[in-house]
Amino acid sequence: MNSCISHRVRLAPKIVIPTGSSQRVVSKVSVTPSLKEAANCIPAASIVLPDGPWKQIPGGVTAAEGFSAAGIYGSLRAKGERPDLALVVCEVDATSAGAFSTNAVAAAPVLYCKRTLRVSKTAHAVLINVGQANAFTGDAGYQDVIECANTVAKPLRVRPEEVLILSTGVIGERIKKDALINALPRLVNSLSSSTEGGDSAAVAITSNDRVSKSVAVESQVGGIDIRVGGMAKGSGMIHPNMATTLGVITTDALVDSDVWRKMVKIAVSRSFDRITVDGDNSPNDSVIALASGLSGSSRISSINSEEAIQLQACLDAVMQGLAKSVVRYAKRATCLIEIAVIGANTEAEAGKIGRSVASCALFKGATYRREHNWERIAGAVGSSSVNFHPNKLRILLGDILLMDGGQSLKFDRAAAYNYLTNACETDGTVSIDITVGNGPGSGRAWGCYLIYDNVKMNAACTN
Repeated sequence: MNSCISHRVRLAPKIVIPTGSSQRVVSKVSVTPSLKEAANCIPAASIVLPDGPWKQIPGGVTAAEGFSAAGIYGSLRAKGERPDLALVVCEVDATSAGAFSTNAVAAAPVLYCKRTLRVSKTAHAVLINVGQANAFTGDAGYQDVIECANTVAKPLRVRPEEVLILSTGVIGERIKKDALINALPRLVNSLSSSTEGGDSAAVAITSNDRVSKSVAVESQVGGIDIRVGGMAKGSGMIHPNMATTLGVITTDALVDSDVWRKMVKIAVSRSFDRITVDGDNSPNDSVIALASGLSGSSRISSINSEEAIQLQACLDAVMQGLAKSVVRYAKRATCLIEIAVIGANTEAEAGKIGRSVASCALFKGATYRREHNWERIAGAVGSSSVNFHPNKLRILLGDILLMDGGQSLKFDRAAAYNYLTNACETDGTVSIDITVGNGPGSGRAWGCYLIYDNVKMNAACTN
């Protein structure tokens, strides 16, 4: 059995924070040996962020002020002893937002989180388990979520409705509730605001992922330094419309609830909604975003304010970095495919075109074979259901012009082959630039190629 961590856990010292008539327990910046081992259990993804006025910093979900996290092994996985239970906690009432699966058969934790966010604008904790998806488990599965939330709330001294639950794993299986509840004291006492706390949580939410995915940035909003961090998981069952992943985003910016929820929705539409691997949409897709407001920045109360625009850019960058890492490291892919679309009528239409190309199996297969199949790209643009003038279609592979004015061109086929080969063999990026007109709409989408082993891997998955 592959063991990543020791079971001899030194409990992190706890502090009690008075909050009116109640008290709340959080951890100090203490790092247990098990957290260090958990954080290094698998390699960390190299997260590539878009250019902007931010600097990338360590910490992930614990980089922002007021957040602590931990990831431990709780005996929930079917095989191995990689960490499988994560907890992210905010020491104050965090403004909350979420985006969830569009699958009509949403899992019990998705239903619970959506209902909880409808009645509460704040949250204190997010608990994530790996091993059982708790999807298609009926009323019993939903009651398991409620019981887990109640159990987590007690040691944290918060209300149960302030605890959100995310699950990933085998569909049709309920949470191993007894194992989870037994592991909670260790998990809570391992909470740390250190980098290791955030990194261990990022490892603990992975299922079949080859790498953990965690990132944070520091930038200025209204002249004040703020931080935005996050973690995500995902390897297969990835497809647009809240692509199959679990993610937690944190920030210490101060923002009104209605503005924060709009911002999160926009950022998800520009990131997790723009990725695809194998065309399958999961019942467990979830991204939870919490804002502590502890940075000292001014309150953001308008989505159109300069401060909101600055925070939106940071939020977009973090989510795009995480989303791209999901597809870059999906299954056995060795490169990222990035489709950039300009000239559409709206940003939404540009994104829809990009998703159509990224989802095209023929194009993805051709990329794996290092074939420059411009016709697959053009066909996917045309099947996107977006209206555009075909005579304005222009396609570039890297800096190689394949099509212009709606017609194919003669191009250096050897150069195109070498470009694809270099990108696919060096963990690089295949860039496809598409113009569909003169409109103001632009957008990007991301995917990866298909390989022969995809069929074998899918066939070997437990349903």
